[in-house]
Amino acid sequence: MSDDIDDNDEGAYDEALDQQVQRLTIMARFARTVIDTPWFSRIGTPLSAEDTATAIAYLSAAGFPDAAVAPVDNWDEAVSVAENPNWNSDWWETEEQLKAALIARSLDYVHEAELSNALNHVSAQCAGVAVDAISNAAIDAGFQPESDEESFLNAAAGWAVAGAYQASLVLAAGAEDDHPFALKFRLFESGRLPFGVVGTTFSIF
Repeated sequence: MSDDIDDNDEGAYDEALDQQVQRLTIMARFARTVIDTPWFSRIGTPLSAEDTATAIAYLSAAGFPDAAVAPVDNWDEAVSVAENPNWNSDWWETEEQLKAALIARSLDYVHEAELSNALNHVSAQCAGVAVDAISNAAIDAGFQPESDEESFLNAAAGWAVAGAYQASLVLAAGAEDDHPFALKFRLFESGRLPFGVVGTTFSIF
């Protein structure tokens, strides 16, 4: 009987190890694709039907189906949106709850230290390319920020890093393709900068 229990325990351990390796491999693959993501390549251009549909799907999945999708047309407007103090607190709390749930689910498959290392790697990969991408986009658009607007470029890169982090958590947890974070990341992948929900408006640059 004890031999059977040992065999079962070993089988369960092997299965858990396989799950961890599989999910870490998926996250590593995602980290490589982050480098080739066309960050901010379509900011300031009109929203496509696909952009709008993805944004609506994100809002619905996150529990804000009544929020309006609003395009941000230029850099000055983008800076104003970013500096708006009236961020929707319910939206913020929802995203924090979604993140916490994904972390808890991920830890069922991946050891905490391994998960942290994988997420940090994704964030580092994204930060390196996102900072250059938003700076180059500003130069190409002739946007010369005042000293008090320089922080917008760093904030934009930070939102990209946060989006990649969230999307990587979706993979670690084995969540569905229609998870809110997966949907929001598609906007980044299409060259957009999605802002958070301000009031009842979801603005996209």
